[in-house]
Amino acid sequence: MTTVALLGTLDTKGAECAFVCDRIRRSGAVPLLVDCGVFAPQDARPDIDRAEVARSGGYDLGALAAAGDRGAAVAATAEGAAAVLARLHAEGRIDAAMGVGGSGGTSIAARALRGLPLGFPKLVVSTAASGQTAPYVGESDLVLFPSVVDIAGLNAISTRILANACDAVLGMAAGAAVEYRAPGPAIAASMFGVTTECVGHARALLEERDYEVLVFHMTGAGGRTLESLVARGALHGVLDITTTELADELVGGVMSAGPGRLTGEGPLPTPRVVSLGALDMVNFGPRDTVPAAFADRTLYVHNAGVTLMRTTAEECAELGARLAARAAGLDSPAAVLLPLGGVSAISTEGGPFHDARADAALFDAVRAGLAGSDVDLVELDTPINDPLFAATAVRVLGELAERTARPGSGATDDTDGKP
Repeated sequence: MTTVALLGTLDTKGAECAFVCDRIRRSGAVPLLVDCGVFAPQDARPDIDRAEVARSGGYDLGALAAAGDRGAAVAATAEGAAAVLARLHAEGRIDAAMGVGGSGGTSIAARALRGLPLGFPKLVVSTAASGQTAPYVGESDLVLFPSVVDIAGLNAISTRILANACDAVLGMAAGAAVEYRAPGPAIAASMFGVTTECVGHARALLEERDYEVLVFHMTGAGGRTLESLVARGALHGVLDITTTELADELVGGVMSAGPGRLTGEGPLPTPRVVSLGALDMVNFGPRDTVPAAFADRTLYVHNAGVTLMRTTAEECAELGARLAARAAGLDSPAAVLLPLGGVSAISTEGGPFHDARADAALFDAVRAGLAGSDVDLVELDTPINDPLFAATAVRVLGELAERTARPGSGATDDTDGKP
């Protein structure tokens, strides 16, 4: 029988959690209620009480209550809830997990649910679901379900929303098993709309060689997820064609992956081919959201929700230096490929972002930064989306893989030694 773990702060959300538990039972499943509160529960009796949750995170419940620090209590309870869920999953006791809460309850439940494996059904009904969700979702597949009204009592709207959320997570848990077998070792590729052709060509070449290609969209979360897979040793190699997130990190765009981008290291050496895809642009939202300080810059409306800003020569020089430093700092074998004909679909000659001076500053900074390093530098007189550039990137990744000593195992095993 399907068992659903339900996380909630029963000192404030007891009635709502009781309603959810009843809905789960009426659907023929079993709720397992985890109390993430600090004070005595109201209107619901937990299966795992708040003291056990606190202990699981290494905290004393009495001390948390006596301190009266809500922020510290939320952080401590989140750690405890994550440990509880990890244990329940490892023991095979749960088939899905969900949470109910306002901003504090969402922080607790999201922290716990993010730790569950990708593909495991996970959902939080939240008052924060329609706002800035990145801090809650992170690099996971967590579903945030808008509560519409505040989670402050049962009413005609909240009961329908909570029921729909229960049905959604139960539907995920009841779905037929996915029958899929990876053709071979996994290669991650970084892509943006303006580098799609390059990655498409490369992906076809890799799949011909029986590699599984995981393509990530470089929107911030994509870069962080890619680096997390490197850190876990889950990849045979990285075709890092698109490093645009570095530009957002430098200039203040909306798609930065943070300082960890292009720094990932894991338990196994992971060869990486790096290029300069979309470093000609910084990403913002709709046109009217571009900061006033950039009003005189070259802008390009990619679509109604995305406005691109051309990087200057000065910014490109700094980006080239940063990319070179991070590539040179990798412990795994690496190569950098320069597409001298343009780093994106719109920066080629005649394109709206063509800027020979900025490109020269970018390329020169990469060359200077890699001088004397162990990183291979390959220059091609083609735009990044030329099939020759993609084929060269795949070939170079194969050469790096051939000289990478790593044990063969599961998703990282390579029987022929070359992409």
